Amino acid sequence: MVVPELKAWRAARPHVVRVARSVRPQLVRAVEAVKPPLVRAAGAVKPLVTQPSTVQFTAGAATLGLVVAATVVTAAGPWDSTGQRTAERDWAASQGRAGGADHGHVSGTSGKAPAPAPSAASVLTGLGGSVGAGPSPTEKALADVLGPLLDNAALGTERTAAVVDLATGKRLYGKGAGDALSPASTTKIATAVAALTAAGADHRIATRTVLEPDSEKVVLVGGGDPTLTARKDAEGNASLRTLADETARALKDRKTDEVTLSYDTSLYEGPDVHPIGLDNTNVARVTALMADEGRLDDTSSGTAKRTEQPAADAAKKFADLLKDRGIKTADPVPAEATARAKALATVKSPPLSALVERMLTNSDNDIAEALARQTAVAAGEPASFKGGGTAIRKQLKKLGLPLKGAEFADGSGLDRADKLTADLLTALLAKAADPAHPELRPALTGLPVAGFTGTLSGRYAGQPGTGLVRAKTGTLTGVHTLAGTVVDTDGHLLAFAFLTASDPPTEPTATQKGLDALASTLATCGCN
Repeated sequence: MVVPELKAWRAARPHVVRVARSVRPQLVRAVEAVKPPLVRAAGAVKPLVTQPSTVQFTAGAATLGLVVAATVVTAAGPWDSTGQRTAERDWAASQGRAGGADHGHVSGTSGKAPAPAPSAASVLTGLGGSVGAGPSPTEKALADVLGPLLDNAALGTERTAAVVDLATGKRLYGKGAGDALSPASTTKIATAVAALTAAGADHRIATRTVLEPDSEKVVLVGGGDPTLTARKDAEGNASLRTLADETARALKDRKTDEVTLSYDTSLYEGPDVHPIGLDNTNVARVTALMADEGRLDDTSSGTAKRTEQPAADAAKKFADLLKDRGIKTADPVPAEATARAKALATVKSPPLSALVERMLTNSDNDIAEALARQTAVAAGEPASFKGGGTAIRKQLKKLGLPLKGAEFADGSGLDRADKLTADLLTALLAKAADPAHPELRPALTGLPVAGFTGTLSGRYAGQPGTGLVRAKTGTLTGVHTLAGTVVDTDGHLLAFAFLTASDPPTEPTATQKGLDALASTLATCGCN
């Protein structure tokens, strides 16, 4: 039986082909690296065809994989310049000499050329045919291939695993799947699903200026946007320069060219220093006002030295920008805006869907902690570490997810007090793939692509999972995890989660290779 959505895909096929051709002829060869069975999963994503907004095009990219994501984004518009979609589009239009067999260097990746992509029938041809018709993997067959790999001493002293068929939601394999371990950064999958549930995929975080009545007191009010930037090229993010332009214009319209400036960070509560402490380059103070994640260099992802006063520094930059625009002001001081203050100007972040994708692709801890607090604000909880954890649990409980043993101490997974199970991680991915929850699809589309994007760009060299596995990594000393999706040789879209821990710690590279081998095996074994 052909589902209505597949008929719609067939109708849309000429447009997809035109877009693919417009990107580059080599795209067709590159498409052959992705298996046709992904189409069935895409057919279940109703909003991709019925309501073709940018966010819902993202939903289709979740299951069609990296090549179709490139064609969709060409039609729907660009994403942030450091994120997954741009990397995928660059990859699809890579050097002609590669011929679709070796994708060569991709901007924003490790620079190591991946092995030739596995050969597979064209997705464009698959649009008109049946997919995923083979038998589902069996528990015994999965145990036969995964069991020996999980016994690898490089994985450490503790290891748990789960594999789920996303078409049925059925768990196909489990090893200690209900045992809670430290998840490290795979915690961000839970943060993503909770934030999208609580605040919505289209929510944008506002940073604004207000004028106190009968005065010349301007207040810069932080809304919790960690991607607010003071750089000349905002790259799609909310711009502190634009806010200064609009604020200066509004003040001049009021015949005002001199003000006092304050900044308001009252949206967030509790300690702003992550439990790992300030002597860490992974995350800045968690505050409602910051610019460029408080980074002291020109990076936009990864580790970096951070300012000890991100809110004050952002306000000082804003004051300087106002002065450049003819508005005199002294150095800003902290103060809370009153309810009677009048709006001057507002800038907004990219939609939450884009922030989630960027968080997952780059494993961005600052965005993760901000999204945990945005979840708390939307859920009516205190916007603190504790309140964020409470709000995440509350949202996941609403979705009926298995929370036994789960603990949420932060949004990023940097806190070792976090505990998740392989069952919960695969359930999160299954919920994000559910046609009834298109708003959660960014939790899939943001997952790095093995060998190409984000935290997987430097992994999977020579492994068959290259370009086929999409997964969130997790790494702390003695803790290594991997959770994501893959399509097997019979066309079944599978979710997997592998969590390991060891005391004393294992050698990181060997452990990561062991995890990558597990995911690659799912891509190639068939297992029925």
